[in-house]
Amino acid sequence: MRLLLISNSTNAGEAYLDYPKNNIRDFLGSKKVKALFIPYAAVTFSYDAYEEKVKTRFNEVGHDIVSIHRFSDPVKAIMDAPAIVVGGGNTWMLLKCLRENKLIGPVRKKVLGGTPYIGWSAGSNVACPTIMTTNDMPVTVPASPRAFGLIPFQINPHYLDANPAGHAGETREQRIEEFIEVNREVFVAGLREGTMFILEDRKITLSGPRNARVFRYGSQPVEVPPGGDLSFLLKKGRK
Repeated sequence: MRLLLISNSTNAGEAYLDYPKNNIRDFLGSKKVKALFIPYAAVTFSYDAYEEKVKTRFNEVGHDIVSIHRFSDPVKAIMDAPAIVVGGGNTWMLLKCLRENKLIGPVRKKVLGGTPYIGWSAGSNVACPTIMTTNDMPVTVPASPRAFGLIPFQINPHYLDANPAGHAGETREQRIEEFIEVNREVFVAGLREGTMFILEDRKITLSGPRNARVFRYGSQPVEVPPGGDLSFLLKKGRK
């Protein structure tokens, strides 16, 4: 199984998908790949516009994409795809559309069979067992919060340490602590801006300039640096 799970699409002051584009190029390889793009997380802009924005960046690094909305049979499009790319946006909308198009099983089967998977933000959330650690507002409600389950742990993309001045609500850390209080067997990895997980076979690495912050019930959060040992995240259940 090969996964590239990116925290965020855009760093402040940069173009869309600019900072991870070389990681995407290296992950897909030197031979041109025309990946299948899933734009279902889009809410305030069209699938056409989303496809064009992503295509531009993939073309820059020698690859290409075509959106799943171009196909009359989404399941067949998944089964024929040489690679699958899932964009960010609203995770609730993304999962609702995936479920309505009956794509949870087909995507899982394809990726477990070796088809490369790239996701950012919401696209990383749906690689998890559920979307219950998303930051997004539930603008709609899918039939179930269960997602692809490609990894046994949860990701919180865009993880922030700071508590903005004047903000009296819970911090991101407090929200994750609530999750692990209720879901005690599940690890949660806070994936900070500009970072990504790369999973190949049974090895997972962190790429980027910042640590990942890992939460587990009954323990203090652990900071894992790029290149650190993350193998424990792939063990099902809390140890």
